[in-house]
Order: sequence, then C-alpha cells, then structure tokens
Amino acid sequence: MNNKQKILYISQEITPYLRETPMGLASKILPQKVQEKGYEARAFMPKYGCINERRNQLHEVIRLSGINLVIDDSDHPLIIKVATLQSAKMQVYFIDSDDYFQHHAVTDLEIRETPEDNDERVMFFTRGVMETVKKLRWEPAIIHCSGWVTALAPLYLKKAYADDPTIGNCPVIYSLFDESFDGTLDPRFKEKLLLDGFSEDDLRSLGDAPVDYIALNKLAIDHADGIIQSSAEIAPEILEYAKSSGKPFLPYQGEEIDATPVVEFYDSVRANL
Repeated sequence: MNNKQKILYISQEITPYLRETPMGLASKILPQKVQEKGYEARAFMPKYGCINERRNQLHEVIRLSGINLVIDDSDHPLIIKVATLQSAKMQVYFIDSDDYFQHHAVTDLEIRETPEDNDERVMFFTRGVMETVKKLRWEPAIIHCSGWVTALAPLYLKKAYADDPTIGNCPVIYSLFDESFDGTLDPRFKEKLLLDGFSEDDLRSLGDAPVDYIALNKLAIDHADGIIQSSAEIAPEILEYAKSSGKPFLPYQGEEIDATPVVEFYDSVRANL
C-alpha cells in the first residue's frame, strides 16, 4: 500500500476508553504503529455506558447522527460520537444508541450485563459503522475487524454493502481473539438477519441451532478476505475452520504488536483479490 491509503479499524474495545485488555491494547497500538508507517487510520467501537464522555472528551457529531436503523422491524435512532486518541493522533468514532447502550454508570459492558440483546446490538453496531463511513465519504483501502462484536461486519460488507462505492470493494480482515461469550444469541438471530435481506446461503455456517460463539466466528471467517490470529489460544474448532477456509491466514505473532507483518498481510490480501 502507498502512504496515502486509509485503514479502517472496527474494534470491540479500545484502550484507554475501557479497562486495559489484550484486545483493547492491540486495538490502540496497531493503528498507532500503522500510522507511524505513513498510513491514515480511523477506528470505530461501541459507546458502552461505562465510557466516561467528559474525561475522554467525546462529543456528538450531529451531521452524522439521526439515521434510523431498522432492526427486526423496529426503528432505532443512531447516535455518533467522536474523540481523538491523542497517543495515536487518531479519530475514534463511537456507535451509540438509547436502546442498546446505557447512559448511566454500569458495572460491566452491556455485552455482558444484558446479553439477551447482543444479537440486535451487534447488528445495530455493524450497520451503524457502515452508514457512518458512507456519510463520511472516507474510502478505506482495508477494513480490519477485531473481536466477536465485529463478526457481522464481513457479512454486511460483502453482501448488504457490496454495491456501495465507498466500502463495497474494500478487503476485510477479521482478527480472532480468545474473548468469547457464554451460551447463545437470541434464538431468532438468524431470522432477524434474513429479515435484513440476507439469504440462507449467506448464513449457511450458522446452521439451524441457536448461534454460539463458534458459529458467529465461522460466519465472519466465511465472508472475510483474510484472517489474523491475534491471541495465542483460540478455540480449536474456530482455528481449524480458519486455516481450512483457504483464506489468507496470519498466525499469532506474539504479545508485542508489530505493524510490519500486519501491513504486509494487508498487501498480500489485496493482491489476491
């Protein structure tokens, strides 16, 4: 890639907006190191209720907010907030919603506090990112997704937004992390995706049983253009599925975040399309 190209990061969590985790640190350090190589990066994450807006200097972007997203035949207004991650000099956009994210102090992330809403929360987050990037007219050369909350992004990019001039032809990378969720998503999750315009073939890896962490990751692998192993330990069934998919695969590179092999991987994925 040349130095003027843009990379969009869609992350489940980013340090320092949440407590420090390996995923949060990777989602902060990798874009920072990529920008140090001359590229331009922006990031999206959910606006969890525990994020302190005043301390982190978040503010609403009125021109980007106000879209109604229909999930399971119900309208949900989209709220977009933004902050600058000073250490990386990177804009971070937050997908917010009065329906899916709390506006008061909570003891844990909504994905763990109210897991019964996770199916629609993930759908809303994914569509919110796509619609906001369209409005920004910010055309990325690569979209890199991290964490199971972002697992629907490859599906939406390759199917629902395939004809969009901003993001429709963009290669998408999916990073596998070891953070999972317990149990299954709402039993109607697949039905809700079908209502959103996807076909049975698009969703074949979900099967007919309630969707668990493994099935959701398999769906992301099906539609991604490249897979990165970002944790040392990944569920064997997911790891084997990724390796046998025929997609470009970057194995675990160790705890230290090094942008060089990742950028080289981006280049190889683009070259193979």
